[in-house]
Amino acid sequence: MRPLTALLAILTGSAVALASGLILTWITTLFLTQNESRFAPEQIPLLKAVAVFTLFSAASAGSLLGDVKRRPWRFQAYAATVAMFAVAVWMYWPSK
Repeated sequence: MRPLTALLAILTGSAVALASGLILTWITTLFLTQNESRFAPEQIPLLKAVAVFTLFSAASAGSLLGDVKRRPWRFQAYAATVAMFAVAVWMYWPSK
């Protein structure tokens, strides 16, 4: 296995795990109707995180597929993965 392929596999697995966990957290909050007012302020940030990490998962999975199969579009997929990584870092990097 090439080093970039291994790195993309790790990145894809991490992004999919994050996205899955966030989606399941959102679904869980939907079933907690007695605490709806408690979770209401967290719904919008949670849905933003779901969107970011779902797109990040899709981009990194596309990169991994393109790299494994050596497709000509893999460089665009690499760029999409780097862009989504940058978006995730920009959104969640702690500010002062």
